[in-house]
Amino acid sequence: MNKLWIVTMETFLRQVKSWSFVMLILGPFIMFGITIGAGYIGASSGAGSDQIAVISQQPALRKSFIKSDKDDVDKSVTDKKIAVKKMDKNKLAGYLELKITEGKVSGHYYGTSSLSSGMKSRINNYLMQTQQQINVTSAQLTTSQMQTLQQQPTLKESIKKKTGTANLAKTISFWITVIMVYMILNTYTSITAQEIASEKGTKIMEIIFSSTTAVKYFLGKIFGVLLVILAQVLVYLVGGWGAYIFAQNSSLTKGFLTQYHALISSVLKNLLSVNLIYLLLGVIIYTILAAFSGALVAKAEDAAKAAQPVIMLNLAAFFITFPFQNNLDSILVKILSYVPFFSSYFMPLRIINNDASGLEIGLSLVILFVSIVGLAAYIGKIYQGLMLQTDDSSFWKRFRRGLSYNK
Repeated sequence: MNKLWIVTMETFLRQVKSWSFVMLILGPFIMFGITIGAGYIGASSGAGSDQIAVISQQPALRKSFIKSDKDDVDKSVTDKKIAVKKMDKNKLAGYLELKITEGKVSGHYYGTSSLSSGMKSRINNYLMQTQQQINVTSAQLTTSQMQTLQQQPTLKESIKKKTGTANLAKTISFWITVIMVYMILNTYTSITAQEIASEKGTKIMEIIFSSTTAVKYFLGKIFGVLLVILAQVLVYLVGGWGAYIFAQNSSLTKGFLTQYHALISSVLKNLLSVNLIYLLLGVIIYTILAAFSGALVAKAEDAAKAAQPVIMLNLAAFFITFPFQNNLDSILVKILSYVPFFSSYFMPLRIINNDASGLEIGLSLVILFVSIVGLAAYIGKIYQGLMLQTDDSSFWKRFRRGLSYNK
């Protein structure tokens, strides 16, 4: 057990001290920081260039427009010359000139580009409302006549908001889950295969196998990579929670989180569930297969090619999920949710859509766990025979010879 622990910690420490692991951990947080920073700078620099100025010889007219749409108006600009200068410096999108002539209100927009549909609609609504007020005043209508003219048609909507939010949350959760599983599996498949393949054909392996069993050494390698995975997941959970708290209190993202709180909560609930167990077990079984693939290469120089068979299997599982996102009744989905190497994709898909019972989830986990134990035990037995093969024969010949070695 002591030797198993030594191999485990040696593998773990070598991986976490590497620059590739540091960048793997820091990458998402750097991207998050860049996104937030760019968004803040863009919002700050673009705030002025998106606004318009309102110019009018009638102060009351200008004041009423600003009151109706104060967020889109640069209130400091009251003169045409100043507005034109700001437009030339790209600090103002344009200016709107308002006036009332002979009882008719009009607006003339001068800008560097066309008005957005939303802004144009708001200006038109303001002009119509103002003109209506002028018309009512000019017509000298009685109170009852004014009330009659002000009657508006009504439109009612009955929307099942929770259902719509839940469906959108399921779609987002599906894509986040399959992409996260795919990327993590690919990353650690490559790491494990190269970790094993880099030792292939070296004299040190003969010394190691003379002092400890191949099973203990193999399991130590797997446990070491597993600790690296757990460390990464832990950092992501803690860092992700910190980023979420920051986003809740940041003026740039606080409004977004408040508006979509129900959607975000549903997505997090789908991700931080039994799906994490499937992610972990999926990484383990692919890691074991990657170790087997790494041990099958002819020499250490072929380490870069070692992970290709496992990566292709992962790629196949990843793409097979796409057609079944909205077709969970397919018998193939139900079958693959129990098949090792595929269940880490398909059972989370069913869980997210509430299509799997607790018994089905439990059975799938048991099958996956038993497959991991069985595969690890078998490969551990033939590991020495695989690693000590140094001849440059074909892949299939080394594969058959490795399977025939059972010690």
